[in-house]
Amino acid sequence: MRPSGRQLNEMRSVSIEAGVTKHAEGSCLIKMGDTHVLCTATIEDRVPPFIKGSGLGWVTAEYGMLPRSTTSRMRREATAGKQGGRTVEIQRLIGRSLRAGVDRVALGERQITVDCDVIQADGGTRCASITGGWVALKLAVNKLMKTGVVISDPLVSPVAAVSCGIYAGQPVLDLDYPEDSEAGVDGNFIMLANKQLIEVQMSAEGSTYSRDQMNQLLDLAEKGVDELVAAQLAAVA
Repeated sequence: MRPSGRQLNEMRSVSIEAGVTKHAEGSCLIKMGDTHVLCTATIEDRVPPFIKGSGLGWVTAEYGMLPRSTTSRMRREATAGKQGGRTVEIQRLIGRSLRAGVDRVALGERQITVDCDVIQADGGTRCASITGGWVALKLAVNKLMKTGVVISDPLVSPVAAVSCGIYAGQPVLDLDYPEDSEAGVDGNFIMLANKQLIEVQMSAEGSTYSRDQMNQLLDLAEKGVDELVAAQLAAVA
């Protein structure tokens, strides 16, 4: 039995509320169970120096957790004067995941920055950030298309992410914190809507895993991504 009482292949409740901030070109609040992330997208008419003059666009991301997004207060990274290694790793993951669903030629030579701020954490914050980040990105791109700045949609596919793992010897979908902290195997699966894989992060936290178990987790992840993509498309409709 899972601590939440969910079935092995059951997602937490998912909701995505679009247009939650006044100033950002695209924004949403994604809730996956008790994990809540505010995602905003900002359009700039510039690109990093390494692609300037190439005609290609760029999508990047920043990620952060509010001090009381967890059970005890975390010190703001700004007070330490630098980002932690986990933060840097996650925001790079978000950026390259979102870029995998973008036609950078169609986007044109401009940059969209997706900011993901964790309001409340209960496991799976990077997956929620990627899933919500795509919604914010899509809403921003829609504004570019509405004004005629971009002619064809540069977003070739939704991008969504979900965690899966081995908990109490069983493969489970969408780990919350009690499961994540005790899982023998923990994995994050990022996919396009057609199930093409963008990135898989799997590690043996307490026990090793077999090829068959990995396939079981991939099957669960595909089910989860199907549900997340449906929620994304409903949010941007």
